[in-house]
Amino acid sequence: MGKTKRGLWIGIAFLMMGAGAVGVVLPILPTVPFLMAALYCFARGSHKLENWFRQTSLYQKHLEPFMDKKEMTRKAKLTVMLSMTIFMGIGFVMMEQVPVGRIILAAVWLFHILYFTLGIKTVKKTCVAGENFN
Repeated sequence: MGKTKRGLWIGIAFLMMGAGAVGVVLPILPTVPFLMAALYCFARGSHKLENWFRQTSLYQKHLEPFMDKKEMTRKAKLTVMLSMTIFMGIGFVMMEQVPVGRIILAAVWLFHILYFTLGIKTVKKTCVAGENFN
């Protein structure tokens, strides 16, 4: 793969990582999908940066449990599904003149909802030492 292509993958990876980091703070923005996209892009662009990303607390706290055990907290699942519904809903409305696009988007949305509901185990949030747990 050429330098330009690798650079593009790395650039996109950092953008996705940034969006995922913002998603940690803003509940309307999904964290996990952006971090998954970042991991994919880092893997395509640089194995060294992929390994670095896997060592970050952002990856370890928000993506590693999902990647390793296919499990998420109820809050994380609801945040992902709600934000996905909002963004896909916007696309659905914008495709008013494209019925086939609406059908495909609705099918993708349904698959995501089913996957996050049935395919990913829901776990309770665990209390970390020194953290106030309510």
